[in-house]
Amino acid sequence: MFYRPEDGHGLPHNPFNAIVTPRPIGWISTRGADGQDNLAPYSFFNAVAYEPPQVMFASTSAKPDRDGTKDSVANIRDTKVFCVNVVEYAQRDVMNTTSGPWPRETDEFDKAGIERTDCETIACSRVANAPASLECKLTRIVQLPGAANFVVFGEVIGVHMRDDCLVDGTFDVTTFQPLTRLGYRDYSRITELFSLKRPGE
Repeated sequence: MFYRPEDGHGLPHNPFNAIVTPRPIGWISTRGADGQDNLAPYSFFNAVAYEPPQVMFASTSAKPDRDGTKDSVANIRDTKVFCVNVVEYAQRDVMNTTSGPWPRETDEFDKAGIERTDCETIACSRVANAPASLECKLTRIVQLPGAANFVVFGEVIGVHMRDDCLVDGTFDVTTFQPLTRLGYRDYSRITELFSLKRPGE
């Protein structure tokens, strides 16, 4: 099968995000200029640079109460900071609760019963028991083609790692099973690892 996205795919559901899988989930916490906390998952997320460490996430839809975008991007525009929380399999249900189209005054930490704690370097809450959290300062927001497609880039200026996730000096993902996003309503968890040595190493 071949299709041009501009012509449509003719399938019951869009296959695009089922093809680009698995994707890590950035559980983005922000705080508005009014002090309101927000927490939402984004699966268009990844690390993009080592030195200095940088990450990105993309927001691809809008809410009627947020002027062409969603709460996360609107808050970051105002405050210039955000935190990325790593999602583990054990948090799948509370993470899913925070993905709802809640009004801007909704505090997703409270709605999902998620414990929060303050970040160290930025004025923002983070998920207290996340396997890791990355405190970020905004570097830029890029608008892509499409009405509500925004990519947010941030420099990581603070890193939290849960103590039980450090094993023999390494951040060990097998201790918590990272949750990944597939297509449609599907997710997966990482349970097995293998190593490959690069040529020349």
